[in-house]
Amino acid sequence: MSTSTARRHHWPLAAEARYLGPHEGTEPIDVTVVLRRRGNHLSPAAWPHAPALRREDFGARWGADPADAERLRGYARQHGLSETGCELHRRALHLRGTPQALQQAFGVQLGRYQFADGGPVMLGCHQPPSLPPEISPAVIAVLGLDKRPVARPHFRRPAAKPSTTYTPVQLGQLYGFPDGTDGSGQTVAVIELGGGFTQSDFTQYLQSLGIDKVPSVSVVSVAGGSSQPGGDADGEVMLDVEVVGALAPGAAIAVYFAPNTDQGFYEAISQAAHDTTRQPSVISISWGGPEDSWSASSLAAMQSALQDAVALGVTVTVASGDSGYTDGESDNQPHVDYPASSPYALACGGTRLVASGGSIQGETVWNELSSDEGATGGGVSASFALPDWQQSSKVPAGANGYAGRGVPDVAGNADPTTGYQVRVDGQDEVIGGTSAVAPLWAALIARCNQQLGQGLGDPHAALYGIGEAAFRDITSGDNGKFKAAKGWDACTGLGSPNGQALLTALAAMKPTN
Repeated sequence: MSTSTARRHHWPLAAEARYLGPHEGTEPIDVTVVLRRRGNHLSPAAWPHAPALRREDFGARWGADPADAERLRGYARQHGLSETGCELHRRALHLRGTPQALQQAFGVQLGRYQFADGGPVMLGCHQPPSLPPEISPAVIAVLGLDKRPVARPHFRRPAAKPSTTYTPVQLGQLYGFPDGTDGSGQTVAVIELGGGFTQSDFTQYLQSLGIDKVPSVSVVSVAGGSSQPGGDADGEVMLDVEVVGALAPGAAIAVYFAPNTDQGFYEAISQAAHDTTRQPSVISISWGGPEDSWSASSLAAMQSALQDAVALGVTVTVASGDSGYTDGESDNQPHVDYPASSPYALACGGTRLVASGGSIQGETVWNELSSDEGATGGGVSASFALPDWQQSSKVPAGANGYAGRGVPDVAGNADPTTGYQVRVDGQDEVIGGTSAVAPLWAALIARCNQQLGQGLGDPHAALYGIGEAAFRDITSGDNGKFKAAKGWDACTGLGSPNGQALLTALAAMKPTN
């Protein structure tokens, strides 16, 4: 594989699209209207407190108010829109209409957009949707009027074959994943916005690692998305699933494929969180985009889905990005990646790991920016305030002195030059990136959940309370701006895991009956 091909690993984001003129199509368009939840002050299920709400009970207490849905239905009918589905428990009303009807109903002008390097012409709208005052308070977002991609996968292929690589099993041993656990009884959800899953590769890969009982993988299509092997993003999909399968072989895996749009991303998280069939206890996300590239309403919708997840006792692990402190933006200013920057996400940063003889010899911040091989994302959110559980972490001031949420929370091996041995599209290869760290942590949490007998839910308060006892503190390196230091830092968070120590500390927190 050539170097140029090896580095083609993500899509440009919506801000880089060029307006070509008004939308001219007449085909109906499906939109998702995200409604506010009934009730106030939905709290996360945070270990060891606040047991998770049952999925079966969630809708009656925290779903959408049926009266809100009825008002919106009436408005939709007035504008010639048809209802294609309604899931009040997860606050989603699905409408379909012609472009002209949608423009009138939501006060937008649909346009055609294209990226500077060519590619398909995409539907988009410049201004945010609007609704009359008697309806707008009930609506968080109208998603589906903009089909431009919102996220990129955070994986990196090395430019040259590295001399140091690891299987996920080896990393689990190095990071002290707890003995006697394999994730049995748990389901790990994996969110994908592109690429495809190949069962034969997955089976062969795990058997090559000596794992005879291959975990079951369910492929779930969301909002018109589907598993489509054959593209570059297959590297993301197979990396995610193979890391989880190798490190939590007793767990079931559910892969939710959605379009790379704000509608698709929201729907994937929401459907995974509320899935009463598969009932995931962990969601792993290795896709994201710069925090400031999201519209306010899309961000609010995503936050509401992530909040649902943690209230249901689901832990969400998210890659923090592979482009250092700028998150790939061209202004040379610090930016963090979303949804890693969400306070409901366990943000996963990257390290460079060197081991010998089954033990770690050194671990530093992943930073290969000088050779165009990426670096861990990390910094300070400009959208989310400093959470209570980070108050003593010495998070630096953000832009204009804003006291924002620090990213990441935790870390793990991500440098592609010390990458993961995986199998993609029939070929064995090496892949790195913080994309690998989100499923690594998801697998560890699944194994902890198995032993603890319930889901961790939002783990932040517990992890920050436990601190250095359960982590390898990374104190050397930087991501281009932020430097590693003793304790939490904006490169590797609290550090990489000491799995058995973490489980022991979490178990000690659990109240005895």
